Parts: sequence; structure tokens; C-alpha cells
Amino acid sequence: MKLHNLKPAEGSTHSERRLGRGEASGRGGTSTKGNKGGQSRAGYSSKMAHEGGQMPIQRRIPKRGFKNPHRVEYSVFNLGQIDELVTKYSLTEFSVEQLYINGLINQTALVKILATGELSGKVAFKVNAVSEKAKAAIEAAGGTVEIVK
Repeated sequence: MKLHNLKPAEGSTHSERRLGRGEASGRGGTSTKGNKGGQSRAGYSSKMAHEGGQMPIQRRIPKRGFKNPHRVEYSVFNLGQIDELVTKYSLTEFSVEQLYINGLINQTALVKILATGELSGKVAFKVNAVSEKAKAAIEAAGGTVEIVK
């Protein structure tokens, strides 16, 4: 078998439909596009999400509640989790940069520390927010807290 011998399997290819080539072609006249209207004309393209005059889905679905555009979303870490992460990644400082380097948060994430769990060793924190209980627990364990903007 050589490259010049290759041909498609029997019945797998079809000749292209030649539209708009006169009445004798069997597809003359309207060229299979029907009569009148935008879809029969050259250059037609349908509008995105257009449903042919039916009430669009974004208007059919009921809207409820309120989305606050000024909501601040934090990546939350509990003191119990932090103890495990410090030992796993051998961190001396628990900072936003260190978390990003180790692939625990994305680059734009804000970090908040909450007080659930226990903190065994002393750790320096450089994060965006800390709860009052967490701050007291960190300082009781000998650590420091620095709020970064």
C-alpha cells in the first residue's frame, strides 16, 4: 500500500450540493432556502440567543433576591487547618504569597483566618482579615498577626 493508492471507503464521501445553479439542477429557484425572510437572503446570521419571537429564557425565568456587587469574598482558613498546612509545607510565615506559591489559593484571593481548631506552634501571619477569637488564639500561642491590604 502506498500513498498514491489510498482512497476513501466506498460510500463514505458524497459530492457537494451545488445550490443556485438553475432549475435543471433540481435545487434551483430558492436554492433550498424557502420563500422570503431573513434566512433566505445572503449574509443572514441569527442573533445570539434569539428564539424566533418566543419569550427569551432570560426573561421567562423568575428573578429572586439581591446580588451585592460590593461583596468581599474571602478564602477561609481555620486554625486547625493552618496547623496541618504549616507542617505539610514547612511554613515559617503564613502569608498570602506563601499560600499562592504552594497552590492553595489563586493570585487575587483574599485570605481570612477563623478560630475553629487549635494552633500548636507560634506562626507569623500576614493575611487580609482575622476574626477576634482567632487573633486572640494566635497571640496566646506566641504568634503575630499583620493585616495586609
